[in-house]
Amino acid sequence: MAGHEYSFKVTRPTTPLRHDVTESIRTAIAVGKFKAGERMRERDLCDMTGVSRTLVREALRQLESEGVIEVVAHRGPVVSVITEEQARGIYQVREVLEGLMAELFARNASEESRADLRNAFEVLRDSFDDEDAIRWLEAKNLFYGCIIEGAGNDALGRSLSMLNARAILLRARSMKTPGRLDKSLREIEELVEALVSGNPRLARKTAISHVRAAGKTVFASYREEGEQD
Repeated sequence: MAGHEYSFKVTRPTTPLRHDVTESIRTAIAVGKFKAGERMRERDLCDMTGVSRTLVREALRQLESEGVIEVVAHRGPVVSVITEEQARGIYQVREVLEGLMAELFARNASEESRADLRNAFEVLRDSFDDEDAIRWLEAKNLFYGCIIEGAGNDALGRSLSMLNARAILLRARSMKTPGRLDKSLREIEELVEALVSGNPRLARKTAISHVRAAGKTVFASYREEGEQD
């Protein structure tokens, strides 16, 4: 997926423009266009998204509130840096929340929700075949949105959304690891089968296993960086 040239221009009128600008910048960070600690110049972001500085600033404020970026004195907005210790904390909480989400889906999801989940997985599989990182991220967000919807717990969904806002800073690490996306797709396929099986215990166990596997990849990337320094 590293060889693609991506466009982050905002053209869709179906949602509020500020939301689209925020998601465009968020995606650019997720696919590694902006690295941790890198300065994000407003002029560059305006050129990238094709929108006004006012909209870019609104988007940056939203991302700052989520912890995705921070405003540094005399530098302006920069991509937040997540330490290995912070990353471990994020994955610990993800295990708990995503395990619960999977359990609730297996227990509560309607047949329609289960069908939507299977369809979302097919979209995810197709996006993987295209080797398009942006399409993959969008499809993965759709997939997890189906699980949250089927779980039927709004408070849990909101908590996961806030956590994943920060976790997106770690996705670039995971996505650039050779073989990780192939393995991730196989894990997600196993998760789908567990979710639609109606077995809450199996669904929780499978979801936790998937989060742990992703975490191991991320933690290994920190160790490799340490060895290179």
